[in-house]
Amino acid sequence: MKRAIPVVVLSIAGLVPVWLYQPSAGSSTVQATAPAPSSTSSGSAGSSGGNVVTSSTITTEKGPVQLQVTFDGTKITAVKMLQQPDHPQTEAAVPKLVAETLEAQSADIDTVSGATITSEAYKKSLQATIDENAKTAAKASASPTEEAAKTVDGTAVDTEKGTVQVQVTFEGDKISAVRMLQQPNHPQTTAAVPKLVAETLEAQSADIDTVSGATITSEGYKESLQAAIDAKG
Repeated sequence: MKRAIPVVVLSIAGLVPVWLYQPSAGSSTVQATAPAPSSTSSGSAGSSGGNVVTSSTITTEKGPVQLQVTFDGTKITAVKMLQQPDHPQTEAAVPKLVAETLEAQSADIDTVSGATITSEAYKKSLQATIDENAKTAAKASASPTEEAAKTVDGTAVDTEKGTVQVQVTFEGDKISAVRMLQQPNHPQTTAAVPKLVAETLEAQSADIDTVSGATITSEGYKESLQAAIDAKG
């Protein structure tokens, strides 16, 4: 009976390590995700205030290529890779491509040895942003800043049919709208006014024809219109 005691004690002692290292029933497993490769950018300080153009994504057998280019007028001030192949040769090539771009100020740059596919996609994407920036610049130059819309009331002209007065809206020197403030309450006048307004917008002046059957109103309209044009200056 005494010999059994040590055996029991040893058995209990052998169970202790197992109890100590048994995992908790409520534990969870967390899997770390590798960080995405960082994008490469280059450019002068303060270039963020320029026109920023993002290219469409070009898919290559190495992976997608997408650029974001900042322009100051027509000058390329910064290039940022939004998407690029996750490949060592690409990562080594991108800084060279960006540096060449900033120096050449165009997409007419050399491909980087060992990264031909990425280089070609980069140049194609870059050219697309240059073209888009040029379109934006062309629109801006083709549409010079216009004066704020200006509304001028013409003279109230009294006729034997009633008072005629127009209100004219100008955008720069262009007549963009004509509104009747006063007009004779007569069916022929009501029918004539839309025609007079349409002729005014087409002619951009008061040198328009009278409307048959509404001669008096037409003459009053043209007099009030000319007064508004003269007042606009």
